[in-house]
Amino acid sequence: MSLTFSRRSFLKYTAVAAVAVAGSSLLTGCKDDNTAKRTKLGAITVLQAKADLTRVEYTGGKLVFKLNIKNNRTNPFEISYDHFCVMVTDVDGKKTYYTYKDLSKLQLVTDDLSDPQLSKNSNVECTITAKEVPALVPTDTVTLIYYPEQKLEQVLKTEENMEDWYKITLYRLIEVCKRTASKYTRSKVRKALPPDFAYVIEELITEKNDMTDKESYYNAIVSTIIRIGRAEKFIIAMSELIQRLTVDHLHIVGDIYDRGPGPHIIMDELMAYHSVDIQWGNHDVLWMGAAAGQRGCIANVIRICARYGNLDILEEGYGINLLPLATFAMNTYKDDPCECFKLKGNPDYNATEMLMDVKMHKAISVIQFKVESQIIKKNPGFKLEKRNLLHHINYEKGTIELEGKEYKLLDKNFPTIDPKKPYALTKEEEDIMERLERAFENCEKLQRHMHFLLNKGGLYKVYNGNLLYHGCVPLKEDGNLKSVRIFGRAYKGKGLYEVLESYVRKGFYAMDPKEKERGKDIMWYIWLSENSPLFGKDKMATFERYFLAEKETHKEKKNPYYLLLEDEKVVGKILKEFGLENEDAHIINGHVPVKCKDGENPVKCGGKVLVIDGGFSKAYQKETGIAGYTLIYNSYGLILAAHKPFESTEAAIEKESDIHSDSTVVKRTLERKKVEDTDVGKELKEQISDLEVLLAAYRSGVIAERM
Repeated sequence: MSLTFSRRSFLKYTAVAAVAVAGSSLLTGCKDDNTAKRTKLGAITVLQAKADLTRVEYTGGKLVFKLNIKNNRTNPFEISYDHFCVMVTDVDGKKTYYTYKDLSKLQLVTDDLSDPQLSKNSNVECTITAKEVPALVPTDTVTLIYYPEQKLEQVLKTEENMEDWYKITLYRLIEVCKRTASKYTRSKVRKALPPDFAYVIEELITEKNDMTDKESYYNAIVSTIIRIGRAEKFIIAMSELIQRLTVDHLHIVGDIYDRGPGPHIIMDELMAYHSVDIQWGNHDVLWMGAAAGQRGCIANVIRICARYGNLDILEEGYGINLLPLATFAMNTYKDDPCECFKLKGNPDYNATEMLMDVKMHKAISVIQFKVESQIIKKNPGFKLEKRNLLHHINYEKGTIELEGKEYKLLDKNFPTIDPKKPYALTKEEEDIMERLERAFENCEKLQRHMHFLLNKGGLYKVYNGNLLYHGCVPLKEDGNLKSVRIFGRAYKGKGLYEVLESYVRKGFYAMDPKEKERGKDIMWYIWLSENSPLFGKDKMATFERYFLAEKETHKEKKNPYYLLLEDEKVVGKILKEFGLENEDAHIINGHVPVKCKDGENPVKCGGKVLVIDGGFSKAYQKETGIAGYTLIYNSYGLILAAHKPFESTEAAIEKESDIHSDSTVVKRTLERKKVEDTDVGKELKEQISDLEVLLAAYRSGVIAERM
C-alpha cells in the first residue's frame, strides 16, 4: 500500500522508500481461497474484501494507520495480528519490519468488533500502531528545506565541524531530491533546475542505486562543492528545488487579503511561484476594487485594516499615506473614547498608536456608510437600499429604528453627520477620499499585485474534473439556481460567475467610461451583496455589529446553498452546470470557516464537496479551532490536511517545528491517475493527434519538407 502525505509530511518522508502496510496477504480468507490481490494504490483488495487507508500519523517514533475494512464476500474472514505488518525503509535504505511476532511494537485495535470474524457486508475500523519507529528524516533537514537561508545562518553559529555537516546535509538533500524528482519526466525536472547548478544536480539525482562503480565520482562532486566554498549556495538551491518539485501546482481558493497582517508579502511570494492559479475571494475583490479607485472598496479596506490593527499593510506595505485621515480623526474625535471601535486581536501597539487607530477606525467607518449610500443610489438595480441606515437614526434620542423596532445606539457621537443630509460627506471627508483614491490608483506595488490577481485568477476554475470556487453558487430554497439581475439582465449559475468576472476586468481595462465605472461598482457589489457568489448572506451587518448590542440584529442569514451541501441532487446539479458530470468530480469550496472544535466535518455530500477554509487568518482561529486546511491532490487521491496555528518563522527554525498538520485521506483512487487523465494530458493528446495528421500529410505528399 503506497501512502500519500500532506506537503509537510511528504517532505518528512520523501527520503524513505514507500511506507507500507501489510505483507503479501493483508487479510486471509477461508482455507480454500487465501489469495491476495494488491493494487498499486491506497486500497488493497483481498477477494471481495477491501481495506482503505483513511489516516496516517507519525509522531514520537510511532506510526499510526487507520483503515476501514469491508467484507463483500460470502464467507466471513478473520482479522488478527498475523495478517498485518509494517515495513519502514529509513534514509539509509535500511528496512525494518514490524509484525505480529513482536507485539510490543505492533498493535492492532478493531473498533466495535467483539468477534474477530468479519461477517458478510460488514465494516470495521482498524488502527495499526507501530512503535519505536526511528526518525525517518531528521527534523533539522525538514526545517532546512523550508527555511534554507535562515537555518544555515543558525547552523554557522553553532556547528563546530561544518565540513562534516555539509557532507551529511548534502547527501540527505540529494536523497530527498531524488524522491521528489522521481514523479516527473527528465525534461520537466531539467526545466526546474536552478541554472547555476543544473548540470551538477542532474548528475547527482539521476544516479542509479546499482551503479556502485561511480560512487567515488559522486563523492568527488560533493567534496568539490564543499572545497570551493559553494556548499551554502548549493544547499539553498537544492532546498528550493525540493520545494518546487514537491508542489507541482498551487491553487489558492480565495481571500489572500483577509484580516491577516501580511497579504502583500504573500503576494510577492505567489508572484515568484512557478505555477499558481487563484479563485478570488470577496476580500480579494474588495482590494481589487480599492486599487481601481472605488470609494466603497477603499473605505472598507481601510476600516478592516484598522479593525484588526493592520494599518501598516497600507502604510509600510504599499506606501499609502494615511496621515490626512489620522489628522482628521484625531481632531474630529478628540474627546471621544470610540469604545465601539476597539481593535480585534492583540496588535503590537503602544497606547498612543492604539488611541490613534480607534479614532481612525471610527472616522473611516462613518465615511464608509456615507459613500456606500451614494453607490446604492447610483445603482438601484443592486437592491441594497435596506443597507442605508443613517436616516433611520434619531440623533436626539440616540436610537435607531430597524424593521419596526427601536434600538439604543452604543455610540451617539456623530459630529460629521447632518441629520437633514446624513449621507453627505463633509468638505474634509471629501478631501480625504479624493486623496485616498489617488493614492490607491497610483500605488505601483498595489497595482502590480492586483494585476497579478487578474492574470492568474478568476471567480471559478474547472481543473482536472474539480470545480474550485470561493463562497457559494446562489440557490433558491428548493435547490434550483437563483436568477440574479446584473444591469438589467438575468443570470444564474455559471453565467452569473462569468458576467461578474467580466465586469471586474472591465473595472480595470474597459475603454468605455460607463462600463469601467460599472466594473468598479460591481467589485463593491461582489463584496457584500446577498446575490454575490462570493458572499451569499442577506446582509453584511457592519453597522449593527458596531452600534447595537442586540445579537439578533447582527445575524446574517446565509443563502440556502450552505444548507444544501449534503444534498446529492443539488451538488450534482451544480457540477453539471459547470460541465462536470463524471463520478469523480468534486466541488472544492473556500470562504466558510469549518468549525472543527464543534465537530463540523469539512467533507460533505459523501466526499463530493470539500470545504477547505478553516481560518489561516488568526481572526478565525477561535471560531474554528484550527488554522486552515490544505487539500492535496495527486495520482493516489485526495488528502485533507488540517493545520495547527503557526507560531513564527523564528520558532520554526529554533525549535525545528513548523505547521503541524493532521491528514485525512478523503478519497483513494482504485487506479492511479496518470498524466493522460488530467487536463494537461488532454492537451497533449490533442497535440499528438495534430502531429499524427501532419505526419500523415507529409507521408502522402500533401505537404513537402521545408528545406
